Amino acid sequence: MKRILAILVGSLLIAFSFNYFLIPSGILSAGVSGLAILLSFVTPFDTGLLNFVLNIPILILGYIKLGKDITVNTMIVVVALSILLSVIPSEQLADDLLLSSIFGGVIVGTGIGLILRYAGTSGGFDIIAILISQTTQLSVGLWLTAMNAVIVLISGIIFGAEIALYTMISIYITGRAIDTIHTNHIKLTMQIVTTEGEAIRKELIDTVYRGMTLSKGYGGYTMEEKDLLMMVVTRYETMLIKQIIRKHDPSAFINIYKTVDVDGEFANN
Repeated sequence: MKRILAILVGSLLIAFSFNYFLIPSGILSAGVSGLAILLSFVTPFDTGLLNFVLNIPILILGYIKLGKDITVNTMIVVVALSILLSVIPSEQLADDLLLSSIFGGVIVGTGIGLILRYAGTSGGFDIIAILISQTTQLSVGLWLTAMNAVIVLISGIIFGAEIALYTMISIYITGRAIDTIHTNHIKLTMQIVTTEGEAIRKELIDTVYRGMTLSKGYGGYTMEEKDLLMMVVTRYETMLIKQIIRKHDPSAFINIYKTVDVDGEFANN
């Protein structure tokens, strides 16, 4: 219920920001939603419908590569946001483009950060960035920045340099707001103590594509043999990993702490 509530509140913030600050001012946002705004300017379709249609192939890809859990979360986000974008009326609250880009960016970033904190993904470019980052040394945030740069370039070509600059301001502020709530580039070490080590290991390898170190241990009180799994991940991945662990072992002990530095192959530690 907490996850569903976070998704609804986050989606409401994003839809409000789009329809009251960004879209009326002709300013684009980050991700697939930004592409939806762009297409809504040049087609008769509204942003909500376009956002849903553009996310369908990405959801299919996410289901194939990342599994059911993260795809279900993403589907809830996409449906909630698409409906709210279509239902909430579009009205301009501020005539000043700078104010619209600043406040729009802050509110969108707050909404996305809230969704990422409790759901693990906000859909769209998030899934693409996760899949690419799993096979490279570059962070999810860096890939998102690169893909959003394409949106800025397109807005500059179609609407002129001024709108592109305001779009850059909005996207930058959105990113800063997201980092305040959900810092995805921070590396974390997860230690998992469980009796279902093999089942958890297999699904983590198949789903998260991160290597890990396995060892045996014993409970200090019961002396029961336990499996100890250690892996270095990004904060972006912790929600999905927790869901996988709890599915196999609801009583597993999970210890998460910040990693100062990683030296070696991060994708296959």
